[in-house]
Amino acid sequence: MKTFIHRLFSLPFIQLSGANVWMLLGIVSWTVPLGNFVWLGKPYVQNGKIFLVTTSASYLIVFGGLLIQAVLIRRIISRYPGIEQTPKRIALELGVFVLMNTVVTVLIFWGVYKQVGVYERMATFAPTFSTYVTIGCISITASFLTVGLYESYYTFQKWKEKTLMAEAYKREALVNQLEILKNQVNPHFLFNSLNVLSMLITEEPRQAEQFVEQLARVYRYLLQTNDQDLACLSQELDFIEAYYHLLRTRYQQGVELSIEVAASYREWLLPPLTLQLLVENAVKHNRIQPHQPLRITIGVTEEGWLRVGNNLQRKTTRVVSHQVGLANIASKYRLLAQPEPVISDTDGHFVVTMPLLAPALI
Repeated sequence: MKTFIHRLFSLPFIQLSGANVWMLLGIVSWTVPLGNFVWLGKPYVQNGKIFLVTTSASYLIVFGGLLIQAVLIRRIISRYPGIEQTPKRIALELGVFVLMNTVVTVLIFWGVYKQVGVYERMATFAPTFSTYVTIGCISITASFLTVGLYESYYTFQKWKEKTLMAEAYKREALVNQLEILKNQVNPHFLFNSLNVLSMLITEEPRQAEQFVEQLARVYRYLLQTNDQDLACLSQELDFIEAYYHLLRTRYQQGVELSIEVAASYREWLLPPLTLQLLVENAVKHNRIQPHQPLRITIGVTEEGWLRVGNNLQRKTTRVVSHQVGLANIASKYRLLAQPEPVISDTDGHFVVTMPLLAPALI
């Protein structure tokens, strides 16, 4: 019987959890006999036949009502699932419970008491106004109790899901952070930078001195911002200019950087090292040639979103990519409860657009 009830309430158009099913059945278990007793009085418990017939028939009607009620509740939840929609969901659920309790009460009154001749077996049956009021109170109390228990359980489950999701995002962010830390001390980047520095020391000592300054700025910023959740856009732009100096020294006219950001947006915030990841991603996946330079642009849209793009000139040899950089940025925005970056790859341009956070909102 227990398995049958669970399977019945687990049908696709119902889908009530085991906890909710037992909450409903638990409330029904005492409201049905209590309601019968209020209607019929002492004969309900004194006459065995009346007790057996009315109780079994009432439970059968109530159980059918629960199935219909579960379908309606399921529709309400699917339409208003959010925690912020709880007041609207509670109002609709309460209306369904009150309506179904009224229908069930009428069915029991006319379909059981009248049809099986309960009244004829009783010496007297004279429900007073207080009887109707009491039945109404039982119905409303059962409705409020059911909605309260159900919504408490539903809210707890949503909170639990949100907590587990947040933990998953944190784990993802930690994994990505580990990867980005590896990239920050990327031996290839450092090796190439030292090779460039070695050549400059011999051929261009003054330029070598500038190169060392920019290299120090890059690694200083990497170390300073590693533990921060947000960085000022102006700081990110200063850092990327230092990073670009290293690229420019290495690739000469093969790479170009254009920054067009209004002063009003320079104090807005974003996850640190976002620009470095995107610029590095562009350099990694595209050909860099003096006669066909890689052009990287950084700007802000009318909606206040940061836009980083580059012309596409993919390398002929396939570059192994695990999308770590983009995944790292996306996970940080999720942890900040912000919209994730929008990636576009059309018309020969690769563009990533992501929201900037206003300082006043933090």
